[in-house]
Amino acid sequence: MDRSRALAERIAVRLIERKQTVAVAEGSAGGLISAALLAVPGASAYFVSGAVVYTGAARGMLAGITLEEMKAANIRPASEPYAALLARRMRERLETTWGLAEAGAAGPTGNRYGDPAGHTCIAVAGPSDRAVTLRTGSGDRQANMHAFALRALELFAEEIGAT
Repeated sequence: MDRSRALAERIAVRLIERKQTVAVAEGSAGGLISAALLAVPGASAYFVSGAVVYTGAARGMLAGITLEEMKAANIRPASEPYAALLARRMRERLETTWGLAEAGAAGPTGNRYGDPAGHTCIAVAGPSDRAVTLRTGSGDRQANMHAFALRALELFAEEIGAT
């Protein structure tokens, strides 16, 4: 948890310096990304919102992404294109500088899309965009959730120059 805290503190400093904001959508990280960012004193200066988008219904209601839209774009959940769309949509809907999204399979088993436990896709949308895939090779749900959150914070820190 210390690495997540240190990253969140560096992210906070950078966002505050730049007067930038972030909205987070996470699935299999279960709120740990948002929790790390909110644990830094002064988070209200940069953190606008966080949502655990864990189901299709939540995706539609919170991010405004319909199944029809995903089918038309040939996007499936727990993929880099999906994480990128989710990050963009959160950024747009909440009018933030940055959107940060994560979607995967924490375990102990894989998801219904064929991804193994320990698979997640993470994306940042904003002045620059980037998406990555992480595969831990583990079925340990709690360890995966922490690994997913840490990698999301690392990616975000890299994108905003807070490493």
